[in-house]
Amino acid sequence: MISLFKYFFINHWQRKLIALFLAICIWTITHHSLTVNKTVTSVPVKVINLPEGKTVEGMLGGGILKTLSLNLNGNKAVLDELSGKNLEVIIDASDQPDSWTAIIDKKNLRCKDRSIDLNKAIAKVTPIELNIKKTKLITEKVPILVPPPTGEVPKGFQYLDVWPDHLYVTMTGPEKVIKTLKTKGLFLKLNLEDVSLADLEALQRETQGDEISYSVPESWKTVNVPQISDEPIQIDDPTVKNLQLIFSLQDYLFVGNSIPINVYFPPKHSSSLNPESYSIATNDFVIKKNGIKVLKMPLYTQGVSRRFLETVKEMLQICIVAAPKSERETLLWSAQFINPQELETRYIAKALADTQEDMLDILGTAREDYFRNRFRQSMNRFRFYNSDQHKLNLKIEIQGSSIAVVPENPRE
Repeated sequence: MISLFKYFFINHWQRKLIALFLAICIWTITHHSLTVNKTVTSVPVKVINLPEGKTVEGMLGGGILKTLSLNLNGNKAVLDELSGKNLEVIIDASDQPDSWTAIIDKKNLRCKDRSIDLNKAIAKVTPIELNIKKTKLITEKVPILVPPPTGEVPKGFQYLDVWPDHLYVTMTGPEKVIKTLKTKGLFLKLNLEDVSLADLEALQRETQGDEISYSVPESWKTVNVPQISDEPIQIDDPTVKNLQLIFSLQDYLFVGNSIPINVYFPPKHSSSLNPESYSIATNDFVIKKNGIKVLKMPLYTQGVSRRFLETVKEMLQICIVAAPKSERETLLWSAQFINPQELETRYIAKALADTQEDMLDILGTAREDYFRNRFRQSMNRFRFYNSDQHKLNLKIEIQGSSIAVVPENPRE
């Protein structure tokens, strides 16, 4: 074994060292002079020297129009170092008409690495034709709608509202793209699962109030518009600084034991369905109290504030919509608010009186609009629940000359 090692590595070692050196030299010279073909992907295309007030359709931020795959022929050592990260295509728009076809070849290539000389390293570029169209560059305010957030609310809390629910963002880009965005608008999508339980609990301990206002972090106040930018765009509406998610503790609020129940008779059926012919029958659940029919069972609600409930609960009834059996076997019903305009005025006045001064400062001149929107949102989401914390379901049918009302899930 030792003799074998000596034969290969010790004997005539000077000759072998010279041979190794020459082999390295030959490989290096061959490698650096070898010409190969290579396809470089994701090479950004930039358009420069556009006239003032002009851009190119499809151009993103940074002047990047698109990315291409280029077929290059040249020195292998250099081509091995090229990629879409250090190579770019430059198209000069100087003295070009509003629409032209650019031929991309060797003269359009630029390398961000100044140590690489593309003129010497690249022998040929397979030409690519690229149709380019100039368009007007405009700046407009694009509307943003803030819909109810997605996701689950942290345990123990319930989502009430978001404010403001309309914003705008100033955008600059191709006229056609900007006008389309302005017509359709954008959406700021928030996710309740990004709100931590610890943050809400801390706010609740701090305020000890009926409602909790969670200030939306700055990092959430962006919109993605790939037609304009490959990066999220920060919303520059001044009112975005006040963006709030409103929560309350997840409580079932007691509405009352005796909610008035009434019937609406549509005029189109009044010849056969009217108060003189039909009335609500009394039973274990519907009683007559001081001449008024009421649903005799404890009812609750959820998803509204105590302030809202205290404002409306004395002006609330269950309204049944009468219909012939040929149209409906089971009658429809809903919660009805009496004189909602007056209730709204009362709610706004109470909200302004109860809200802390720092929150009123945040709301500014929009404070009345904010509380008006809160009231209307609460009316839309108002639902009755029974004491089992299930949504109230009523089975309402015409039986003879009576309208029978029976809860489908009463508490025994």
